[in-house]
Amino acid sequence: MRDIAFLIYPGYSLMALAIVAGFEVANSMVDPMPYDLHYVSEKGGPIKTSAGLMLETEKFTEKPFDTLVVGGATVIAPSTPGLIEFMRDAPKRHRRIAAVCTGAFVLAEAGLLDGRRATTHWMHARDLQRTYPKAQMEEDRIFINDGPIWTSAGMTAGVDLGLALIENDLGPDIAKAVARKLVVYHRRGGGQTQFSTLLELTPKSDRIQAALAYARDNLHKPLSVPDLADAANLSPRQFSRAFHAETGQSPAKAIENLRVEGARNLMEQSRHSIDEVARQTGFSDRDHMRRAFLRAFGQPPQVLRRNARLESIDIHNEADEHESAD
Repeated sequence: MRDIAFLIYPGYSLMALAIVAGFEVANSMVDPMPYDLHYVSEKGGPIKTSAGLMLETEKFTEKPFDTLVVGGATVIAPSTPGLIEFMRDAPKRHRRIAAVCTGAFVLAEAGLLDGRRATTHWMHARDLQRTYPKAQMEEDRIFINDGPIWTSAGMTAGVDLGLALIENDLGPDIAKAVARKLVVYHRRGGGQTQFSTLLELTPKSDRIQAALAYARDNLHKPLSVPDLADAANLSPRQFSRAFHAETGQSPAKAIENLRVEGARNLMEQSRHSIDEVARQTGFSDRDHMRRAFLRAFGQPPQVLRRNARLESIDIHNEADEHESAD
């Protein structure tokens, strides 16, 4: 049985515990139960989360766990000296260390992300990179595994991270079965931008929301301002003014972002040629799509596709190696 410890501290976000669900379901499906779950904190006892719920915890000690999971806080604040000291020694005791969302800041404070690839919530990724420049931040990833260190994007991405850890332990069949029971994707395609772009736009009116929904469902079409204005039941001039006022972006920029997101998803999850991906997502040709990818991600489409495939191979290889060791 593998001991999984969830590190709790004052202000901890209750949503960070979403990662627990995967291990809980795995325990209900596999006999004997593969996981023993613990909740630990610096002083032990009840800890108040940001939602006001009290969580009962054990005082952390030098006891080794198979996996230590650090969740994020709603408001990022400096860790206590005791917590930082505990985290600095953690790699010597625990096989894996994982961070959900802004929990990556706790790892970064302790130096655990120095020289390692990592991610966190897209809203905080650049701040983490500026504050801890030795970390190799990749802000568009759902989760990243670099050696014994695992990090995920937002709180709900902790579910994706948990499934990846389960796959690493128990193999892809169990991970897929857990995902089905949770009614979630076994492995979501694309990066954080597929969720962050529409969230960033946050239009206030139903008309602009209708135009964005139309665009998202019709990326293969030209999607001119008159087309979008018609979907919003506004004149082109009214639409352009309202769109910029509500989203802070021009319609052209927003549509490019949606096309890039759609194209990246196809690049990573399908075997379509680059020309076909460009056609399906409304780029005039592969060169226009390549330039859009460079603006958005700093990398061409082929590199992102190759990285996604290598990551999938790495996860399966690690699962096979761990299964052989068992």
